[in-house]
Amino acid sequence: MDMFIKIAFLVIFFAVMIGVGIYCRKQATDVNGFVLGNRSVGPWLTAFAFGTSYFSAVIFVGYAGQFGWKFGLASTWIGLGNAFIGSLLAWNILGRRTRVMTQHLDSATMPDFFAKRYNSKALKIVSSVIIFVFLIPYTASLYNGLSRLFGMAFGIPYEYCVIAMAVLTGIYVVLGGYMATAINDFIQGIIMIVGIIAVIAAVLQQNGGLTESINLLSKKEANGISMDGPFTSFFGPDILALIGVVILTSLGTWGLPQMVQKFYAIKSEKSISTGTIVSTIFAIIVAGGCYFLGGFGRLFGTATEKGTPEGGYDSLIPSMLEHLSPILIGIVVVLVLSASMSTLSSLVLTSSSVLTIDFIDPVFCSKKAMGEKKKVLTMRIFIVFFIAVSAIIAIVQAKSPVMFISQMMGVSWGALAGAFLAPFLYGLYMKRVPKAAVWINFFVGIAISLASFYCSLSGIVFENPVLKYFQSPINAGMLAMLAGLVLTPIITLIAPAKDKDRQEQIFSCYNKKVLVSNKVSIDEDSNEQIAPPKKSSSNVNNGSKAASNNNKKNNKKRK
Repeated sequence: MDMFIKIAFLVIFFAVMIGVGIYCRKQATDVNGFVLGNRSVGPWLTAFAFGTSYFSAVIFVGYAGQFGWKFGLASTWIGLGNAFIGSLLAWNILGRRTRVMTQHLDSATMPDFFAKRYNSKALKIVSSVIIFVFLIPYTASLYNGLSRLFGMAFGIPYEYCVIAMAVLTGIYVVLGGYMATAINDFIQGIIMIVGIIAVIAAVLQQNGGLTESINLLSKKEANGISMDGPFTSFFGPDILALIGVVILTSLGTWGLPQMVQKFYAIKSEKSISTGTIVSTIFAIIVAGGCYFLGGFGRLFGTATEKGTPEGGYDSLIPSMLEHLSPILIGIVVVLVLSASMSTLSSLVLTSSSVLTIDFIDPVFCSKKAMGEKKKVLTMRIFIVFFIAVSAIIAIVQAKSPVMFISQMMGVSWGALAGAFLAPFLYGLYMKRVPKAAVWINFFVGIAISLASFYCSLSGIVFENPVLKYFQSPINAGMLAMLAGLVLTPIITLIAPAKDKDRQEQIFSCYNKKVLVSNKVSIDEDSNEQIAPPKKSSSNVNNGSKAASNNNKKNNKKRK
């Protein structure tokens, strides 16, 4: 009976996902419809697509366990940073300008934006290669969070879980494109919200509730730190490391192509304001909830001599869940599937569209551009290719003692955000950013992330505290982003772009006049007064007679 309940959850979930793909297939006939949903995606779908692409099983199983173990309840700050920096500020600073300028430039991808914004075909090709290289390991890492949970819940071999998830995701993305992804993201987002709330309540109850769980956690000691109750303190035992994680996982979304592309498809002004609120609340619940749950990891794991948990960080969240009821375990499995598949669909759609539009078409079809149908067909082929390659890598990595993919997850995030954040952000706000600044950002972002990755693989350990701090892939990613944000304005001051007329034409999209209601903008010059309510004809006649009599009386008084 218990197994029947778990399987029933999966069957219903799979049927809904495929049904949505079939329903949306008519809207995915051209590039605009397949990649952007014809730029007509409403606020709720856009907000949930943004949030579910943001938070995957890597966060729920891997990051929540790892950082919850290291920082305790202070890891909740990571989730709140994701909500207010990665969602609220991202929507307010990037949302409207991204939608306006990308439509003005007729841009459907981030490499295409770089090419048209900075007038460089080479930027388009190189950035598409960067996305291709660094999104594949990122995609492969999404499967890693499923192995322990499916083993715990069903006893099913990891390979079968990966194949099932890959096939299912491929079906609905290939059929329905972005619109199918957005609708399924909305459904999966609802599952994630309900699931995380239910799981937190059930897990805390295992230790006597919230108050008793915090009391037990306060008695845990941190290696090498004399602080009392380090894992229940406001900022945890290592505030500098906590800041690095917050910045990378929050500010990093501003430069990730699969995240920014959600703003391309926004339908209207109302979608931006509503989407901002919805995505922020979603992030508070899901990200804040995941890291808050992970903060209690030390109550469910045993520390080794090195201070790490027995079985690794990925074992912590599954160990919290193994004694829950079959219904709750079924919900958790669907939750993790939802988190993984929503991010996976976003990544493969971004990868295939970038490779087709920004690499295959300009490089191999320079004499004759690909038609709409051929582009869509090519993207569908590459979606299958990306999903197959990432699934194979995930299966091979699971059987290998080398944790290459999980390490590469952090490097992928840092390299992409470090390379793209500053050129994209300043490209929306500063007119005279030169293409040289973009090239430097590409080089610096990737070089810093790969250098850190090389040091961690080769076992190099620095004695200098500054170098040691940035040796971590997470802190290196933070450095790559901050370096780009500082370097770009400096380069612009030294050697600004010279094509002034072209810059003015690009930024003219922001000067277009639009009519809005007074709810949006107050008309300070208006002296209009509220018109009196309309009266019946008899009242109007009586009012006219009364007004006439008053006028006669006033005239007599004047005389």
